[in-house]
Amino acid sequence: MKKKLAGIGLMIMAAAFVLAGCGNDGEGEEKIQKVTLNEVAHSIFYAPQYVAIENGYFEQEGIDLELVTGYGADKTMAAVISGDAQIGFMGAEASVYAYLEGANDPVVNFAQGTQRAGNFLVAREEMPDFQWNDLKGKKVLGGRKGVGRLAM
Repeated sequence: MKKKLAGIGLMIMAAAFVLAGCGNDGEGEEKIQKVTLNEVAHSIFYAPQYVAIENGYFEQEGIDLELVTGYGADKTMAAVISGDAQIGFMGAEASVYAYLEGANDPVVNFAQGTQRAGNFLVAREEMPDFQWNDLKGKKVLGGRKGVGRLAM
């Protein structure tokens, strides 16, 4: 129960920290908060984020957002831990791995961007009657290290 309350408290503190950059300084001018977001990969699942960037919604809220692609959860986590990024957009397992490795200042997961892995299977030619058996004996190119062959 204490861990749950501590987690809720940390989420509230994180939200307060993020929102603190959105107000004004009392002199009529908005402060612009520079934030670097390191995303694990460029994905269609993050389309709402890209739309918000292109439409200037972050600037409207006083956030100067720099989007960087880390090309792997390990690299994204390293950017957050080193201070090169304030936010890492990756799976929650990366923070668990860092914690288990003995990170002195473990990161806090505070949001969920997607509920699915976001993997797609595509082909060079249209296959309207595709069946998974069609992949027998074929090579499948994966999007990241360790995912490259499908054994059936």
